[in-house]
Amino acid sequence: MPVEEGKAAPNFKLTDAAGNKVSLKDFAGKDVILYFYPKDDTPGCTKEACGFRDSWKALSKANVVVLGVSADGAASHQKFIAKYKLPFPLLSDPDRKVMEEYGAYGEKMMYGKKTTGVIRSTVWIGPDGRVKKHWARVANAEAHPAQVLAAVTSAK
Repeated sequence: MPVEEGKAAPNFKLTDAAGNKVSLKDFAGKDVILYFYPKDDTPGCTKEACGFRDSWKALSKANVVVLGVSADGAASHQKFIAKYKLPFPLLSDPDRKVMEEYGAYGEKMMYGKKTTGVIRSTVWIGPDGRVKKHWARVANAEAHPAQVLAAVTSAK
């Protein structure tokens, strides 16, 4: 497994919807929820993004930053953010290198068939840059943001 709880999270530098470079180091001293999802504006990904949006105030109050990562480009991210009023950045990983480093890209089962693609997963990185929790395969995109919020707030 590329990411292990208790170990340092791999640093990354990705582009957000506005074209700005965003790095894990930018959030030193804060908890970071880094969630990987397959595609903007698809049913499961929309439910997950809206769940994080709906938990945004509570997460912000707990000093938590949320970052969504997919292979989609800036224009797609801009539309997705505007359509659902997402208050957090979406980052582009078109070559899927960061996804691979975090174990969020690879072999998975889809409709009973083995395929290669984005594995819906989330990594909670603590203020010290270490992985606090890794949800390696998120089964229920709609319920997942509430699980993340519960984990973060119970640890505070």
